[in-house]
Amino acid sequence: MTRAVSTDLLSLARTIALEAGALAFRRRAEGVNIAASKSSPEDVVTDADREVETLIRARLADARPHDGFYGEESEATAGSSGLTWVVDPIDGTVNYLYGIPHYAVSIAVVAGDPAPSSWTALAGAVINPALGELYTAAAGEGSFLNDRPLKVKTGVPLSLALAGTGFGYEAPRRLWQAAVVQGLIGEVRDIRRMGAAALDLCAVATGRLDVYYERGLQPWDHAAGALVAAEAGAKVGAFGADSEGKDLLIAAAPDLYLAFEPLLAGLFARLARE
Repeated sequence: MTRAVSTDLLSLARTIALEAGALAFRRRAEGVNIAASKSSPEDVVTDADREVETLIRARLADARPHDGFYGEESEATAGSSGLTWVVDPIDGTVNYLYGIPHYAVSIAVVAGDPAPSSWTALAGAVINPALGELYTAAAGEGSFLNDRPLKVKTGVPLSLALAGTGFGYEAPRRLWQAAVVQGLIGEVRDIRRMGAAALDLCAVATGRLDVYYERGLQPWDHAAGALVAAEAGAKVGAFGADSEGKDLLIAAAPDLYLAFEPLLAGLFARLARE
């Protein structure tokens, strides 16, 4: 993939993210309607989720009709170009529902199968329309907050690291995740749970978080945000040589990653024995 093509893909992702973010912001101001529940009554989808994804899908189909599409709220379709757009129309839907200004539209384009273990992320855009913050990245080209280049913080010791994580919607999973937090809380500066994985990954890129980890993420949750973090210099992966995915995602500066990963692995192993 040439640099020019990656730049064109990023330009398209950026343009559509701005339009989609503006639509999500308008719908939030007008009032949010719950359309359905998904994995549990707490896991909701709003009319705006569906409307925003429909907009993104239509714009991409017009611009690149041979690409695949893999979004949270509609059926996935394969393309013939070898590229797939991985989309979360509103990441942080519960925040969006409650009027908490920490939600995002996330758009990424990947080469290969739309699976984190095998794809190559080429470009991505994550926008928080409530704050007017647009994160962008293209492979090998760095990442940006609006027009400001981003670089992950290094040299942060584990004991002074601000960690971010997320919780699932089903009670048994949340209880297990809370047990992990209990094991970590005395080892780091503090822990934040802000409710939007795409923005948490971008927070690692900006230095608002030093490390982020979560288990149970879907591809659309992290496709764009992980690229933003990686292009800012973060290591994004899981345990050992594993790549990020549903089983686990960790993002941090490489030196902090080396300290955090074995700590988290030890906690997972202990909880598995209990």
